[in-house]
Amino acid sequence: MTTVRTPSKTRVRREYGVVTLAMIAGAALMLAASGRVWVTGSFSSPGPVAPVPVEVTGGELAGALSGLGWAGLAGIAGLYATRAWARRVVGALIVLCGVFALTTLWSATRPDALIGAIADLATDTAGTGEVVGTPDVHALGPLMGAAGGLLLALSGLVALVRAPAWPGMGNRYDRDAAPRPHQAETPADLWRSLDAGDDPTLDAPGDGTPTATAPVDRAEPGDDTEPAPPADRPAESKENH
Repeated sequence: MTTVRTPSKTRVRREYGVVTLAMIAGAALMLAASGRVWVTGSFSSPGPVAPVPVEVTGGELAGALSGLGWAGLAGIAGLYATRAWARRVVGALIVLCGVFALTTLWSATRPDALIGAIADLATDTAGTGEVVGTPDVHALGPLMGAAGGLLLALSGLVALVRAPAWPGMGNRYDRDAAPRPHQAETPADLWRSLDAGDDPTLDAPGDGTPTATAPVDRAEPGDDTEPAPPADRPAESKENH
């Protein structure tokens, strides 16, 4: 008969931390890549005018890249604030963000897309003309964006499978999640309860809970009802001398 060993809390927390760091790194790479120059080219206008150098950033080529990076950072907060099946939904959304970033990068770095981006950007500043020569691609920007999208997709996939077992805000600060075995009576018990996320003052003596008291009949102001007469005492018998 084989025994099934459950992963320790330390292992689960370490797994959660590694995946969270991977998400942060992926989103940060995507945001940094969107601000870098990805391609440079020359644009020539009609007439005796020298070609104009044009630089195109990742945000201009793939405008959705920075938005997907911010969405990945928001997904980290969503994983911490939710629990159970809701975490799986957040993990699936993070996977979609990573996959969509990779497909956007693929389509934005095609040769025809690069030439069209240079022409559109130069036309806004230099007027009509055409792109001269072949655009020069700076590989660092696209590689950073691709690495960020891949990290985001893989970490989201792990979260889709493992996130319900990770710690979070929902199951740490829920006072009714599990009953306390006993009430904190010593300073050591008090600190242990605080470390566990429990409120040691719940159900404590003197917590303000009203106690039942015997009703007291009191005459209200303006009440014309006369109080009941006192009970007659038995008359003492007098002996006639």
